[in-house]
Amino acid sequence: MNEPLARFDAEGLPVGVYDDRQAMAVAAAGHTADILRSCVSATGAARVVIATGNSQLAFVAALREEQVPWEKVTVFHMDEYVGIDDRHPASFRRWIREHVEEPFAPARVCYIDGDAADPEAECARYEVLLREAPLDLVCLGIGENGHLAFNEPYDADRDDPRWARVITLTPASRHQQVGEGHFAGFDAVPATAITLTVPALLGARHVQAVVPEARKARAVQRALRGEVGAHCPATWLRGQAGARLFLDRESAALVMDEPVVSGG
Repeated sequence: MNEPLARFDAEGLPVGVYDDRQAMAVAAAGHTADILRSCVSATGAARVVIATGNSQLAFVAALREEQVPWEKVTVFHMDEYVGIDDRHPASFRRWIREHVEEPFAPARVCYIDGDAADPEAECARYEVLLREAPLDLVCLGIGENGHLAFNEPYDADRDDPRWARVITLTPASRHQQVGEGHFAGFDAVPATAITLTVPALLGARHVQAVVPEARKARAVQRALRGEVGAHCPATWLRGQAGARLFLDRESAALVMDEPVVSGG
């Protein structure tokens, strides 16, 4: 059994803390597989949004060890830079293609076209795809500044009527992309991106947040301990029905004095 080091509840958000990134990834992959299998068993299909980036690599790698009926799963991704093509090293379409589409061969992968001639029209097109049927699961992360997807602090809207929109990246988000090795420098990071909005992300039946690494510890602390609001969009995970947060020892370092609840 891959039992967590600690388990606690943050205002309705179940949190599991695992010994290291690999243990966290295995637990999250098992959770994802259970949900997708259940959805396929119940309705014959499943629809999942999968986050990209370095923090999700161990999780999607662990998914390879799970039995998932991918031939009945439709995959979406949650953001893409405006103005870069799907061959760019930092493209999230490229990430999904290499880490999800090629190894798993899902029934369908719906891509955000970041280099579309009209980004606003692309948002509208993608929103139609998202709304075709309920989303069963959103697998997301938390940014170093507390963003969800690219819904940035103070700009994110919990009641946004749109499910996809063009946003302006904050300097913190652009620096994070440089720090993760996706761009040579700050000025190389696109200033805008297309993102799924908060209502799209949190409107799924299940929401899974996978957040490893020490660089995310401060964001995790704000998400679980801070005042709920747009200044830290990740705080909206608290009390969200069907949500669950997976942490490793490093990302949980500032919240490990929470009470530990044993059991399943």
